[in-house]
Amino acid sequence: MPETRIHTFDLPLKYAFGISRETRTVQKTLIVELIQDGIRGYGEAVANHKYYTGSRLEIMEPLILRAADILALRDLRQADPEQIHAELGPLMEGNLFALCALDMAVWDLKGKLSGVATHVLWGLNRDKIPDSNYTIGIDSTDEMVRKLREFSDFPVYKIKLGTDRDMEIMRALRAETDAALRVDANCAWTAEQCIRYSEELAELGVEFIEQPLPAEDREGMEKVYRHSRLPVIADESCIREEDVKACAGRFHGVNIKVFKCGGLTPARRMALEARELGMQVMAGCMTESTVGISGIAQLLPLLDYVDMDGPLLLAADLAEGVEVVRGRPLFPDRPGNGVRFFGELRPR
Repeated sequence: MPETRIHTFDLPLKYAFGISRETRTVQKTLIVELIQDGIRGYGEAVANHKYYTGSRLEIMEPLILRAADILALRDLRQADPEQIHAELGPLMEGNLFALCALDMAVWDLKGKLSGVATHVLWGLNRDKIPDSNYTIGIDSTDEMVRKLREFSDFPVYKIKLGTDRDMEIMRALRAETDAALRVDANCAWTAEQCIRYSEELAELGVEFIEQPLPAEDREGMEKVYRHSRLPVIADESCIREEDVKACAGRFHGVNIKVFKCGGLTPARRMALEARELGMQVMAGCMTESTVGISGIAQLLPLLDYVDMDGPLLLAADLAEGVEVVRGRPLFPDRPGNGVRFFGELRPR
């Protein structure tokens, strides 16, 4: 019954955003729009094709259109989104980014047709949810300090590292704020570096280190896990559902990315499994619009930490929905994921 439409956008970034392996000024993104009974649900998948070839727009679009025939036979007032996810998975040929955009749109539309927020459909409430960090990408030390000052009212910051002056950067930022700090090396360090850096980072009041080593360095991560003064959180080492268990004994927690794992359906299962294994749970963004961020926000009751500052890094957004104000996620009084586009989208 739902009609499927696809829209693509170039999202300009407010500033050049750097991590250990690249710097970019524009984020390409794909939006799936599902329409049933005049109600619209939205899902997103960013195009980060340099490292995730499946996120190329020209690869995602035909796969999503293939799924449209299946969705057209389902009444989302009655259908189970988890069953739809299972049916669509084989059609995506392993493309988890495309599957995510579809799954997020299905949950948004299901919630809107049901008249409740997506997390309420899951039996969750927002009595206790974490604040979001604000991410500061790699730049000159002075520029990173300036970016922190621009958002000086945030309670926590995530700092991208992976340079030859990482500790200089952290000392300069700590001198600017008493807020909580987290670091993300995006696979740039060795085990020995991480263990050594963890000593000073602990003295600087850093909460944890995210993905210090390349994902394939399992032996190195076991060493870091044993000797680091700070907890370590997996990102690139935890892509799919089966990776959660593999991270136990190498990481203290996992950062779940909905685009990488294939949507809200597997992300929720990953969060629950990590909790069962006694691990901390985080969800992170990939500089997406409010469409994707509002999807991530539905996971908040299951999380210890969250990185959902994507729209704050954009020069222009696409939609309104869940908003981050001084680190606090604020939910609109709307069902589903709460997404509403700025203006009318043209069908493709």
